[in-house]
Amino acid sequence: MSIRRNILGAALAVAAFVAGPAAAQDAYPQGPATMIVPFPAGGPTDVLARIVSQQLAETWKHPVIVDYKPGASTMLGTAAVARAAPDGYTIGVVNSAYVINPSLQKKLLYKNDDLAAVTQLIRVPLAIAANPGAPFNTLDELVDYAKRHPGAVTFASPGTGGTSHLAGELLARRAGVDLVHVPYKGSAPAHTDVIGGRVMVMIDPIFSLMPHIQSGRLKMLATTGPKREAAYPDYAAVAEKYPGFSVQAFIGLVVPAGTPAAIIDKIQRDAAAALAMPSVKQRVEGLGMAIVASRPSEFESRIKTETEQWARVIRDAKIELQD
Repeated sequence: MSIRRNILGAALAVAAFVAGPAAAQDAYPQGPATMIVPFPAGGPTDVLARIVSQQLAETWKHPVIVDYKPGASTMLGTAAVARAAPDGYTIGVVNSAYVINPSLQKKLLYKNDDLAAVTQLIRVPLAIAANPGAPFNTLDELVDYAKRHPGAVTFASPGTGGTSHLAGELLARRAGVDLVHVPYKGSAPAHTDVIGGRVMVMIDPIFSLMPHIQSGRLKMLATTGPKREAAYPDYAAVAEKYPGFSVQAFIGLVVPAGTPAAIIDKIQRDAAAALAMPSVKQRVEGLGMAIVASRPSEFESRIKTETEQWARVIRDAKIELQD
């Protein structure tokens, strides 16, 4: 009898060990979760976070509270996620600053190792646009002009160290030309000066540039993704001239390091299911975003690749934030 009890006990222990992750996943969540957004309310990141949090709340039958913690180039909010308990009840929203800050910020408030990747929710395609009077109409012509007139081509961005700025610096290095960066405090004043001819070129999200392109106030030269955008097939991708060139902004989800893999997988699957809903897909694409919904390992790989890429660009271009 004792032997039978020991065998039964061992079998139950093995079964519990095997079922452990699945059981944790099935039990999660058992209460409200918090989604920390490192931006003020009202921007595109906030809108996407609200869309996803609302759908997760409906799926989970528990509230998902959006908590805004802006400041320090997204570091305050992300640091709050890093400090949270690794139980799946604190989810962080991150954007491209997450892969730029480690090389740009003099004092990082967290380490990326303090967080675990969940999913890249969306990507934001960028484009290179120019003033209609600029003496070039294609990327080839831009590069040729810049080679013949060193230092003559100026490009605007919404701010030093952002994705648009770094995209221009990466292009300059791949093309072997000198592009003079002119930083602004946001996209709107940058658009105004490129349209007015005070700066020749700018790089920004396509959805932000398109109204000006359609009205003839700007002309598009190329897109910056790894291939042509399906919505804009007439515009060449920079990668056609410089293979491997790829710059796209992103928004994704992270959780504190140590969060059980089963819980990470559940968050990812449920977020992907939410983004696949036709009504949600339409709303997200209406914001100028392309849905990705990647697996945790895929997002982790992108974080690693882009962190290394921007570290090289920031170092080579000697980019520093002014105090």
